[in-house]
Amino acid sequence: MSAAGTPFGDFAIEVRVYYEDTDAAGVVYYANYLRFMERARNEWLRARLGGPHELALKIRVLFAVRSVALEFRAPARLDDVLRVTANPVSIRGASLTFQQDCWRKGERVCAGKIDVVCVDAESFAPRRLPRELMQILAEVSAS
Repeated sequence: MSAAGTPFGDFAIEVRVYYEDTDAAGVVYYANYLRFMERARNEWLRARLGGPHELALKIRVLFAVRSVALEFRAPARLDDVLRVTANPVSIRGASLTFQQDCWRKGERVCAGKIDVVCVDAESFAPRRLPRELMQILAEVSAS
């Protein structure tokens, strides 16, 4: 149903569409898909290493979005429950690429590729991905 078969597993959260998420036509405003995807990436990270705040304090890293590509396939509407995936599909020294999709009852309504870069929590300079995260990704990829 989602990006199954990605080398690093399949992770998803559920998001209900509220009135505040919709536009004048009653469908999800396009920019809100980015908010839903951000939540899924944060939960993916929290499930593996702790939340973004914890990473900034303990490991001294943050993740910043470098690029986004979205494809809108069908409108999501008020009260829809969306399954929002966050699956890393590529790892480089200081960055991850996520395949992220929003599904409604088996129908993909939005597909996205999000590149995030790891940066130092103080200087915001790019830095290599934390060893702990690399180990987790290697373990998940091997299984």
